[in-house]
Amino acid sequence: QVQLVESGGGLVQPGGSLRLSCAASGSFFSIATMAWYRQAPGMQRELVATITGGGNTNYADSVKGRFTISRDNTKNTLYLQMNSLKPEDTAVYYCNEQIVGLQYWGQGTQVTVSS
Repeated sequence: QVQLVESGGGLVQPGGSLRLSCAASGSFFSIATMAWYRQAPGMQRELVATITGGGNTNYADSVKGRFTISRDNTKNTLYLQMNSLKPEDTAVYYCNEQIVGLQYWGQGTQVTVSS
């Protein structure tokens, strides 16, 4: 059974930075496609960024050039470096793992961008 635990959220001023982490259990992390999603109040959950087991990345247009997804397979950990944060980035951020047709989710971490 895969467990995902996010950390690193918090309150930050516009223009600031945060780094989210997602610690994953299980034996297949290194080959899994990992992703970050976010959900703002009253909105649908949206895809922020993905990274394949081979390291290929993809980003939502709204975060390109500001966010960077990365992974450390030696630590079974996924990261999201978020720079130049905007109030519209405020949301609960979720870690997602996709492996052999199954999906797993973390509990989420709150990111609030406000002055």
